[in-house]
Amino acid sequence: MKNKLKLLKGAVSGDNRREFLKKAGVLFGGISVASYMTSPVEELIAETTSGVKRSSNPSDLKITDMRYCVLQLAEDGSRNTIIRIDTNQGIYGLGEVRDAADVRYALFLKSRILGENPCNVEMLFKTIKQFGFHGRQGGGVSAVEMALWDLAGKAFGVPCWMLLGGRYRNKVRLYSYIPVHNWANMDEAKFREDVNQRINLQGYTWLKFYPSLETIGHIPGITVNSKYWAEPKFTEITSYNKTKQPFTQLQITDKGLDELARYVDFIRSVVGYEVPLSADGFGNYDINNCISVGRKLFPYRLAWLEDMLSWEMTDQMKVLTEALETPVLTGEDIYLKEEFIKLCDNHVVDIIHPDLHTSGGILETKKIGDYAEEKGIAMAMHCSSTPVGFMASAHCAAATQNFLALEMTTQAVDNAWWHNLVKTTDGRKLVESGYANVSDTAPGLGIELNEDEIKKHLFPGDNSYFAPTSEWNERRSEDHLWSGRFTIGQPTGIVPK
Repeated sequence: MKNKLKLLKGAVSGDNRREFLKKAGVLFGGISVASYMTSPVEELIAETTSGVKRSSNPSDLKITDMRYCVLQLAEDGSRNTIIRIDTNQGIYGLGEVRDAADVRYALFLKSRILGENPCNVEMLFKTIKQFGFHGRQGGGVSAVEMALWDLAGKAFGVPCWMLLGGRYRNKVRLYSYIPVHNWANMDEAKFREDVNQRINLQGYTWLKFYPSLETIGHIPGITVNSKYWAEPKFTEITSYNKTKQPFTQLQITDKGLDELARYVDFIRSVVGYEVPLSADGFGNYDINNCISVGRKLFPYRLAWLEDMLSWEMTDQMKVLTEALETPVLTGEDIYLKEEFIKLCDNHVVDIIHPDLHTSGGILETKKIGDYAEEKGIAMAMHCSSTPVGFMASAHCAAATQNFLALEMTTQAVDNAWWHNLVKTTDGRKLVESGYANVSDTAPGLGIELNEDEIKKHLFPGDNSYFAPTSEWNERRSEDHLWSGRFTIGQPTGIVPK
């Protein structure tokens, strides 16, 4: 501003009238010279600095609030929670808690970040990461982390991927699902029509399906010990779904293996061999049966076998991986990079599969992918979210070299309203021909919420919409994980003898 005033002074005192008007036009844009002569200095400053982006002074940003809304995306009562972190400069960041997780995993963290600068993403992440864990318990920390990146991107006016060191791709490959059909009463013509739509009309180049025991469960003689698990159990933790694979003593007969292969053969014959085909949801049976199934399905060249064993059974998982020629994959329930490092160092699996909503957010997941790359292991990404978490995952995928494909659930593919939950801030399509579009320029995640559509899908048990959460403002505990020495120069309270 001082330089501009000096230039103006020179124009008035020595320049001719034409030069003065030319310089005045450069200096003051739309403000006239006459107005300049009569306007108060405050108005002049406001006009001449009108191009400055006042909502993003990153050094002075402070977190002022965290609010949320809970969505129900399916009729089964599932929950997806979007959080919003507000600041003193009017910009906000969006994040998403892991599907089916409790919003309180995120709200508990509010008191730890209030008053902090959201651009200090890594520092804040290190402050709160002790409060996450594997599975859905990682959802709160991960949601806050992705909201901080959204805020940082908006503050600096750049996309999130740019803050991660740049990107390898501007379109992120997606994998979607084979349309659900009843194998017991298959309408083959309709199935072929649906698969054709998924591949040729919707443009998906990678598909996934469920070759589970439930799929062939109508056929007698396929398993041993299945009737026991069909009966109600004393507690939920002893039910089939909550019992880990080695402890069910469920076995698959030769007939069961043949029927499973017949089902997969049909799926592959319709999909063809050009499209990668991944498999998930096998069932809870031990490593011996996993090996039998994996070997039986090898001729169909599946892209991966997902979560056949619980991820923490690393010794057994490694045996499974070494016994099979089809890639073995796991990771959607793992929190933070440390457990992924163990998987990669020991080559326990062929492909890792983090869910950014559990693994710790955008940067932590990129670190996981980068480490896996050094060990020669590829990364696919699990995702069952609203477009908020989906775009956070897409930015991470765009910035990670060894990335394969990002999940897009059936409800996201087949329901137009899912896409309408947000608006892209640069007008691009969220998804196009089986790929997620990652903006070149839109700051942060590049999306904003579509309030009208969001309100149509609020969870019945909590239909508030970003209501105040002041009850979570107060911090009530000391969070350090280790005890240090007394501060130098401060009284210890210990009375010497």
